[in-house]
Amino acid sequence: MPAINPATVSGPLAIMADVEEVELVVAHRERATLRVGDVFLKIDADQTRTDVEVEAMAMAPIPTPEVLWRKPPVLALAALPGTALGRLGERSAASPSAWAAAGAAVRKLHDAPLPPWPGQSLDELASDLDRECERLVTNDVLPADLVTRNREVAEAALRPWTPVFTHGDLQVSHVFLDGEEITGVVDWSEASRGDALYDLAVLTLGHEEHLGDVVAGYGTDVDLDVIRAWWSLRSLLAVRWLVEHGFDPYAPGCEVDVLRARM
Repeated sequence: MPAINPATVSGPLAIMADVEEVELVVAHRERATLRVGDVFLKIDADQTRTDVEVEAMAMAPIPTPEVLWRKPPVLALAALPGTALGRLGERSAASPSAWAAAGAAVRKLHDAPLPPWPGQSLDELASDLDRECERLVTNDVLPADLVTRNREVAEAALRPWTPVFTHGDLQVSHVFLDGEEITGVVDWSEASRGDALYDLAVLTLGHEEHLGDVVAGYGTDVDLDVIRAWWSLRSLLAVRWLVEHGFDPYAPGCEVDVLRARM
């Protein structure tokens, strides 16, 4: 391949012409994310997820990354300022006020007009949960008593809800802040119409000590038992997928510890 002269480069390559290092942020069989300087390159085998991500970010009433360009299967996004609110399995250094600001941002999203596409139905969710619990026990992924207890806890989440605009994967590492100001939220490919308490549960998964701060910022009464039910449900559905895609749900403070905490 001939050498590239940065002075003559235009379009997407111009953004990265002076970059000397590529960071692999996350990668598995379905998608990968690379960081090249101040640009994130998201590569997804399923372009419908990217379609959702782009449209959801355009609709969201809270800060999101700027879309720099899109050339399927690659989506280029500008890096957000600030740092992540926290990481699963690690104590968050963010203040209670920062967590409350995250709760307020989530409330603003939930008050926004609904996206035009639907989310998962209650029947589909219940069916997925039953099937996954059976696999976890049959394949000796988790002890039967741990699965049974958390399946009981998860039942509280399986009730009708009024749909809102949900992020759908609001992990604490997807929320960025500078001090106590939310600078943006990333990874919108799971956005849909859904249960407001699911977003609050995913945000506080493994960070139960900040649930009160998030709810205070959210600004309305919520059913804490339903949030705890979503912790169990989310973790039960995630464990096997995480193992199969090279992640470790057994690490301290992660999904398996969340399930153990319900025993």
